[in-house]
Amino acid sequence: MKPIHLTTAFALAASAALGVGTIQTAQAATLKMECGATGNDRAFCDYVEQRFTEATGHDLEFVELPNSSSEKLGLFQQIFASGQSGVVDVFQADVVWPGILAPHMLDLSDGLGDLEPHFFPGAWQNNVIDGELKAVPGLIDTGLLFYRTDLLDQYNEQPPQTWAEMERIARKIQAAEREAGHDNFWGLVFQGKAYEGLTCNALEWVSSHNGGTLVNADGEITINNAGAAEGLDMAAGWIGDIAPRGVMGYQEEESRAVFQNGDALFMRNWPYAYLLAQDEGSPVKGKVGIVPLPKASGDGQHAAALGGWQWAVSRYTDHPDAAKALVRILADAETQTQRFLMTGVSPARKDVYDDPRILDKAPYMSELLSVFEAAIARPASPTGDNYARVSNAFYNAAFAVLNGEMSGEKAVADLERRLARIKRNAW
Repeated sequence: MKPIHLTTAFALAASAALGVGTIQTAQAATLKMECGATGNDRAFCDYVEQRFTEATGHDLEFVELPNSSSEKLGLFQQIFASGQSGVVDVFQADVVWPGILAPHMLDLSDGLGDLEPHFFPGAWQNNVIDGELKAVPGLIDTGLLFYRTDLLDQYNEQPPQTWAEMERIARKIQAAEREAGHDNFWGLVFQGKAYEGLTCNALEWVSSHNGGTLVNADGEITINNAGAAEGLDMAAGWIGDIAPRGVMGYQEEESRAVFQNGDALFMRNWPYAYLLAQDEGSPVKGKVGIVPLPKASGDGQHAAALGGWQWAVSRYTDHPDAAKALVRILADAETQTQRFLMTGVSPARKDVYDDPRILDKAPYMSELLSVFEAAIARPASPTGDNYARVSNAFYNAAFAVLNGEMSGEKAVADLERRLARIKRNAW
């Protein structure tokens, strides 16, 4: 089936609503579902279509969206503002969207709420807004610490459990490698550019020092505390020491390029980077390990920012029951397993991580189970449609600390005041 580009579908639907054109009315039993444009995504969608039509007797039609998350969000906001029901029924929502799009998402509690025990807690709770289940997790991501197994072995070191251990090992091996002639070798790379990726990194530094999550689940601003300041100051100390100053311009792919080229010992990144590092032709193939991100010394915690995509249903769908039936298929163990086998994305269901088919293809997946269990959600749900402003304020404050413009203590105090202005009386 040839997919419909969602921008085209929206334009046609809007024209019809305004009386400036006509479109053919879709069959009542035809659902429109988002599907990616790549070959692997299409193979997965074809699998879902076969299961859905056989199980329900309904038809499934695919629509394509822009690749950029921000462009997709903008398009959805246009679609939902129009209230059109014939554009898309079931779609994928980024992990930070439920709080933004909640008014336009169907409550899935009745019919899908029983699935909660099968999913990672953080991923599930991220989608509960004001007591309503707005989406079901489709795939999950968290921050991880990648390391060079060969170099740790060579220098008789173990993967670090704390940030202090990581710093010590990074300095030791960085100095030794440079002395051996590897002049551009660094101990650590991460995502330090002022963008959403820095929000994720900085949230991990803050939370690992028991500094909270900027805004708690009740909407209270919690960032102004000693742990949060300490986490930011710690990262600032890496710049020019174990991490290049250029890291303040790095996103995910710049970090991966340095690490995969063999020029860094440690890297903070998302799980996708593992498979790429093991590709044929990769200079570090067979030399990469992954562990949870370090915690602060003492009573800190391992903290990894939650990422991923969720399956949601438009509130304006004409077929809510059929849409829920489709989401149930998308959420079941076999579908999530098949999606991993076809596309390589990490399942959001925790009960498939011992599936022999998954472990045969990617033995490292078993190591991710505990990391996903403890993933920390960004404060998108409590801040709602103000989240973009909250995140912008946070990553700019973190960048100022990395850049040496202010201390962590001053940054979190200033950030508290800025967030209070954004919140005013309520989010």
